Amino acid sequence: MAEKPGGTEITELAALKALTQPRRQRIFQHLTLYGPATSASLARALGLNTGATSYHLRELARYGFVEETAPGDTRHEETDPEGAEPEDTGPEGAEPGDTGPEDTGTRDAGASGSGAEVPGAHRRRWWRAIPGDRRFPPRSRQNPETRLVMDELNHHAYAEDLALFERLQRDAPLPAPESGRPSGPGQAEEAGEPDEGEWADAFAYSRGSLRLTLPELREFFEEYIALMNRYKRPEGDVPPASRTVHTRLLAFPAPDSTIDRTETDAR
Repeated sequence: MAEKPGGTEITELAALKALTQPRRQRIFQHLTLYGPATSASLARALGLNTGATSYHLRELARYGFVEETAPGDTRHEETDPEGAEPEDTGPEGAEPGDTGPEDTGTRDAGASGSGAEVPGAHRRRWWRAIPGDRRFPPRSRQNPETRLVMDELNHHAYAEDLALFERLQRDAPLPAPESGRPSGPGQAEEAGEPDEGEWADAFAYSRGSLRLTLPELREFFEEYIALMNRYKRPEGDVPPASRTVHTRLLAFPAPDSTIDRTETDAR
């Protein structure tokens, strides 16, 4: 899937099916947000086991969604505390589910849900999400099987996005009235930690409607993508006070009005 202007369209049904699997969506999203990780750290962060995680990583790699990091890439040359045990490869072409070996290693008490590894003496394979502007085929060019796959993919993605938005908004800490320190779930207790309460209002959303032609809607979408790309920066240029912010855009034609505009007022 070579990158091209206007994004890369994923047309291969097998690639769409690979991405539709809920666990693979979570793995791909985690790698996109938090950067490279091993199968063991992903398993701990997502509540899976290393056998299943390794299998899903290989399936994502087969269709160009993830790849192993270069051995000489010192940015990700961290070590694994669990030892140099080989990753479970599972039966080729078979979905191992949760039947792989359980990850029994000790997690760093200071690590968050990002699955950070504790420095140790042995290295393991690291995986990263391959960046790109990936797009799905428009509805008019989807055959019945592709539509079923896309409906399943969208169902999981939209449901997870909404659930995450509601949970994070509900659990966001608020600044304490007097001290200004955050209160509530997730409060920052230790000195030097960022004030999470500052982000309590960082849940921007908007609902609106526009009268657009189809070409204007396409132009609107491309301008949105361009705006996103304008705010993307290399990791080294990201300000210390910044955080990863999820953005989503839904735009769809409203159903036809049921009002009969030819009726006259009978009063």
